[in-house]
Amino acid sequence: MTTKKLETSIEKKYRKDVIPEIKKTYKLKNKMECPKIEKVVINMGLNKAKDDSTVMEEAKKHLAQITGQKPVVTKARKAISNFGIKKGTPIGCMVTLRGEMMNSFLERLLRVVLPRIRDFGGIKKSLDRFGNLTIGLEDESIFPEINPDTVKHIKGMGITIVTDKHDRDKSEKMFELLGFPFK
Repeated sequence: MTTKKLETSIEKKYRKDVIPEIKKTYKLKNKMECPKIEKVVINMGLNKAKDDSTVMEEAKKHLAQITGQKPVVTKARKAISNFGIKKGTPIGCMVTLRGEMMNSFLERLLRVVLPRIRDFGGIKKSLDRFGNLTIGLEDESIFPEINPDTVKHIKGMGITIVTDKHDRDKSEKMFELLGFPFK
C-alpha cells in the first residue's frame, strides 16, 4: 500500500506560477536556476529564561505545538556581563523545518496566522543580501494551536525563511509570487 503525498497550495503555486514567471522575467533556461525555499528556522530568544526556568519550559511547549517538532535549546556561546549572561546559559529555543512540515507551516503562516494580526499592514521587506526573509512576531498566541489562556509569559519569535540561491532580487520576486503580503 502506497501513501500519496498531499501537495500544499504553496507547492502547487510554486510549480505552476512562480517557476514559469521567474524563468520568463530573468530569462532563465532551466527551472533549477529558480530560487526555492530550503528551510524555515523559528527562533525564540528568551531573556527572562536565565531568571525563571518556567519561561523556557513554556516556550519549548508552545514551539512544539506550533511546529509539530521538538525544539532545541540554544545556549550562550560567551559570557555577556552587561546582560548578566554566563557562558552556557540557556537563552532560547529553535526549530528547523524542512519538506512537508515546512510547507504546512508556511501555509498556516500565510493563510491563518498573519491575517489574525490586528492592524496587519503587511510584512516588512526584510530580506538579507542572500535572499533570506526574516519575519518577527511579537506574540506566539496568534497561532491557532496556542490557547491564549495558557500563555503566562508573552514571547516573540523570529521566523527565517532560507532560500537555496544567493540572489536577493529573484528571491524577493519568488516571495511576492507565492503571496507573501509585503508592505
